[in-house]
Amino acid sequence: MKTAPRGGGAAIRIIGGRWRGTRLPVEYAPGLRPSSDRVRETLFNWLGPTIAGARVVDLFAGTGALGLEAVSRGASSAVLVERDARLAAALHATVSRLAAQEQVEVVQADALQWLARQPTGRIDIAFLDPPFESGLWSPALALLPQVTAPGALLYVESPHENRDARPGPSWALHRQGSTRDVHFALYRRLVQPGADTITGDVSVAACE
Repeated sequence: MKTAPRGGGAAIRIIGGRWRGTRLPVEYAPGLRPSSDRVRETLFNWLGPTIAGARVVDLFAGTGALGLEAVSRGASSAVLVERDARLAAALHATVSRLAAQEQVEVVQADALQWLARQPTGRIDIAFLDPPFESGLWSPALALLPQVTAPGALLYVESPHENRDARPGPSWALHRQGSTRDVHFALYRRLVQPGADTITGDVSVAACE
């Protein structure tokens, strides 16, 4: 989805799980571009049963759609990291409305600084979808191996042909897909970097 238009009333919905159909407000903010319903549906089909009990972080959370969808579908917890104060306030309001404070933490912070402070190996699934003009994929990807568990999953969304959005040898490609506007991919962290332990063919999802 492109940047939300100025003005109120815009919203997206949680697609599945216990909060299915819940509307999430889309505030106007430069660079805010929530993942489309079809991309999110494909992603969570890929994640399937691995989402149950997972510890999730939604970096550059924006609307919180990815992290909240994960908890709706059975993740044990999610941290929504958002630097913009107005977007963070909207996330707090949504979490309160869902009575999800015990499972969902909203952190108003720079995502890179937050990652640098985290203990080793405590994240099972990370969602990385920064504003497309930010150029923040590379610095975020450099920090993620130290905070994710072996075998952790990493979702990356980016413009087409953005080489900065490709993780290094700590990650193996698991699935990938594209729409007219974006490329999106799911990676698994390797126990031994550089050794591809993923079996089966890479699946490309047609989302339009």
